[in-house]
Amino acid sequence: MPELRKDPIIGRWVIISTERGKRPSDFGITMEKKGSKLCPFCPGNESATPPEIIAFRPDNTKPNTPGWALRVISNKFPALKIEGDLNRVGIGIFDKMNGIGAHEVIIETPDHFKDFADFDNEKALNIIWAYRMRILDLKKDPRFKYIIVFKNHGQAAGASLEHSHSQLIATPIVPKRVAEELEGALKYYQYKERCIFCDIIRQEMGDGERVVSRNDNFIALEPFAPRLPFETWILPTKHYSALEDIAEKELPDLASILRETLKRLSLSLNNPPYNFILHSRPVEEEGKIYYHWHIEIMPKLTKVAGFEWGTGFYINPTTPEDAAKYLREIKLDVVENNVVQQQTH
Repeated sequence: MPELRKDPIIGRWVIISTERGKRPSDFGITMEKKGSKLCPFCPGNESATPPEIIAFRPDNTKPNTPGWALRVISNKFPALKIEGDLNRVGIGIFDKMNGIGAHEVIIETPDHFKDFADFDNEKALNIIWAYRMRILDLKKDPRFKYIIVFKNHGQAAGASLEHSHSQLIATPIVPKRVAEELEGALKYYQYKERCIFCDIIRQEMGDGERVVSRNDNFIALEPFAPRLPFETWILPTKHYSALEDIAEKELPDLASILRETLKRLSLSLNNPPYNFILHSRPVEEEGKIYYHWHIEIMPKLTKVAGFEWGTGFYINPTTPEDAAKYLREIKLDVVENNVVQQQTH
């Protein structure tokens, strides 16, 4: 059973999960690339994964067989486990609890060769729908306080398998990093009675210097103080505190701008490793008027080393203004099959 242990100095919780140490990648065993029969996420290898939780597939195909367009499964090597009780206890000055949560994998495509930047709008929309469906379902479990969706692309970003996938983890506590962001947003709201994210969007749309792209409902921009080169945020231009709050008719615009932004980063930076993370309100805090959900995309172009770990300061060699200009100048052409291709730079 995984454990959650609390740092008594700064209040940060750490997951101790020995199950994760059983992953093949942790023992120097690497999966063969490019459609290998060893890939557990490829069609025909469904028996190598836990049973699907949901799948987008034709009605004439059976669960856990080929024919699917997208599958959601439990992680075979979960950071947290869904069975059991929290059983929070104290050991002297220390606090710990059972590592209860949910850890799921969204297998985004049956095609081993394609990644999010290569998808068409329909495929990207399927992924957004899967995120929304799983969030709404897991929110029903009273043990869960926060649900994070994230994607690791490339080995340097923590991906242990090449086949395109993203992950979802539900936790029994609100992570410290999330709590700090909520606290900052609340302080701004208490002072100005406005959402800090809404104010950022208004200012960035006004001068346009750090805007990468926008559509009717979303904006992609380089934040004013990025931690990493080409760090990019995607935000809804209307105020919502959680992904699941947005209107269903707005989901295609989210899928479109996320796919387009990842394509721009891929073309500009030669398909870099990256993480993207969904920042959303905690489960129990419905209708937070001061918080604004968003997605943060973090290309892995520089290494975080001793100074950053020791101080919390990040050294970024690229201005967000230059990064935004560079990404905007990538010319994208939507061809008949809705696949975005590069024309010229």
